[in-house]
Amino acid sequence: MRELTRAEEQVMQILWSIEKGFVKDLLEKMTEPKPAYNTVSTIIRILERKGFVDHKAYGKSHEYYPIISKDAYRTFTIDNLLKGYFDGSVASLLAFYAKDNSLSENELNEIVETAKAE
Repeated sequence: MRELTRAEEQVMQILWSIEKGFVKDLLEKMTEPKPAYNTVSTIIRILERKGFVDHKAYGKSHEYYPIISKDAYRTFTIDNLLKGYFDGSVASLLAFYAKDNSLSENELNEIVETAKAE
C-alpha cells in the first residue's frame, strides 16, 4: 500500500462515506471551491492505478468503489506514523499527545477504557 496525497485522500474519504459513486457524486460531496470534473476524474484514475479503487462500467460512465477499506488505510497510516516519529511505540505516541495537548487524568483513563473495550 502507498500513501495518498491530500487530494487523493479527500476523494477516498468521500468514497468511503458514500461506498460507491460516479465522479459527479464525488463532486457533489466536495466543499467549495470544488475542483474541476476532469481533476476529480484524474484523481480517481490514479487511485485505481494505486489499487485503492475499482469501477463498474455503464457504457461510457464508471461507478467507482473502494477496494481498500478505511480501516486498512488508517492502520497503514498510523503504523507509518509510529515507525517514522515514535520508533514504533504506541506509548511514545500517547505520551507525546498527552503532553502536547494537556490531557487530563480523566481523558487518559478514558483512552485506556476505550482500548480495553475494543
